[in-house]
Amino acid sequence: MNAPEDGKNIYQPHLMEIVKVISETGDTKTFHIQFQDASLRESFSFVAGQFAEYSVFGEGEATFCISSSPTRMSHLEFSVKRVGRVTNALHQLNEGDIIGFRGPYGNHFPLDKLKGKNLLFIGGGIGLAPLRSLIHNVVDTRADYREITILYGARSPQDLCFKYDLETWERNPSLKMVTTVDAGDNKWKGKVGLVPMVLEELKPSAGETMAVTCGPPIMIRYTLKSLEKLGFTPSQVWTTLEMKMKCGLGKCGRCNIGPLYVCKDGPVFSQEEIKNFTSDEF
Repeated sequence: MNAPEDGKNIYQPHLMEIVKVISETGDTKTFHIQFQDASLRESFSFVAGQFAEYSVFGEGEATFCISSSPTRMSHLEFSVKRVGRVTNALHQLNEGDIIGFRGPYGNHFPLDKLKGKNLLFIGGGIGLAPLRSLIHNVVDTRADYREITILYGARSPQDLCFKYDLETWERNPSLKMVTTVDAGDNKWKGKVGLVPMVLEELKPSAGETMAVTCGPPIMIRYTLKSLEKLGFTPSQVWTTLEMKMKCGLGKCGRCNIGPLYVCKDGPVFSQEEIKNFTSDEF
């Protein structure tokens, strides 16, 4: 899909109003935003997996996926973990504040290849953000897919993001939802174990299944190894590497892996596309 253009300057952000702020964890927030320009609210479109640049005026801008679904366009959502100057500035904002937005950029999850298949979503921590865009998309078009399994994990119960989504998915009889933490506490009654370990315990069938994963780089690396053990081929596995991006336009050179630029060639890749790169490249 095309980004909203003003016909003059692709670097000029559009103004967005923050309409809701959700504190996901102690260091992660989700923002609901709307275009100030009513015509853009009507014309804007994107596909699950795409990203945008969000700016705090006077502080800078940062890249995040659009974490809401294109099937739910009353507003857009993005989630931010506080790790630096721009993310800290975003965390200081409240409902009614204005930020800059430019996008959408990048490719997207291959909905055409997922239709008619079993789907296995594997997320870790804030890495659930890009997956939830796709999950909501397929849930809203549920008849197009077969069995859907969601495996999500975090370091602790306090680090679980999107708890409201997890509860909704657990109640949905057409989904299989598995939530795990690396280490529980005295209130945690759920599963305990690293995501790749729990994945191998689940033993999902690779037949007619497409897997989509996103999370911390180390989780992705070991999840890919676990999927290989379970019989998944590289063409059956997809991931998004949006964490590596900065400028979003292929100018800064920060996000290259081999000859590819994540922002221009991705951020969504099949394992087939990245299997020959060393793990420390992504």
